[in-house]
Amino acid sequence: MHVAVYLPLLFPALAAFLARPLGEGLPPRAATWLLTAGSLVLATAGTAVLGMLAVTGLLRIPLLARLADGHWSAHAAQQHDPTSLSVAVLAGTLLVVVTALAGRMLVRRARTLASAMAEAACLPGPDQLVIVDDPAAEAYAVPGNPGRIVVSTGMLDALEPTEHAILLAHERAHLDHRHHLFVALAQLAAAANPLLRPLATTVGYTVERWADEDAAACTGDRAQVARTIGKAALAARRTRGRSRIPAAALGLLGRLGRLRPVGPGPGPVPRRVAALLAPAPRSRTWTTAAFLGLAAATALCAAEAAHDLQTLLELAEHAATRS
Repeated sequence: MHVAVYLPLLFPALAAFLARPLGEGLPPRAATWLLTAGSLVLATAGTAVLGMLAVTGLLRIPLLARLADGHWSAHAAQQHDPTSLSVAVLAGTLLVVVTALAGRMLVRRARTLASAMAEAACLPGPDQLVIVDDPAAEAYAVPGNPGRIVVSTGMLDALEPTEHAILLAHERAHLDHRHHLFVALAQLAAAANPLLRPLATTVGYTVERWADEDAAACTGDRAQVARTIGKAALAARRTRGRSRIPAAALGLLGRLGRLRPVGPGPGPVPRRVAALLAPAPRSRTWTTAAFLGLAAATALCAAEAAHDLQTLLELAEHAATRS
């Protein structure tokens, strides 16, 4: 296999640098779709490449060739494959690790979503909106069939009646667009490749921005949406929730109401407020093109690696037939 086989393992690091510019520079809907799909492509290609590198190591083992009734020549595979055995062993080890991590994340997210849906079905009342008697300022959407919106009396008291409509529009956007699935898929990709974690974090931010823009479209006042988010954040800081919020819930203040910044700089809530007070975002051609180029190059490199592996298998089989 040639050097192209290693590029899908390096491209996610480059994609991570583009995550935040895409999340803040593109319209939130487009950013969410692009980052989620790109994460899945990068994670899938990287995992496939690890598998192909591991297979080149297995082809070198004479015992496996004999167990396969001599369908390939281990000597020929070693002679024609430029990949060293140590690289193949390392790739196989990493493949086992990332498969285990991705499998664990898949099981956890499936259980989380199933639990959230069961909880949504058990919430009191027939309506989509559920008001709970709790002085803590909380508001979140629980995915389900149908999904439910949970708002505490503390949050209702903290906001004006006109701001209640903004709150509900934001939460309905989470349910209508199934934002929890975007977050789950991005997290699954990050579990398969930790280099993609910045993309998963950004998807968590862009789904909130998407809901913000939906609320702004419903009210026609972006500044009022920004003020509502700010007031809700201040109210949440002053109070402490007594109820257990489902892990799959999304709310006005972000996933599980997280208000603290993950890294340096302002946190997600101040960034959302600033984005609403600025003009609506427009597409950034160069960042979009760069990210799409990385995803396409990753897929092409993985396809080239698959072709190289197929050629190696044919050479090894041909050598076994001649011998």
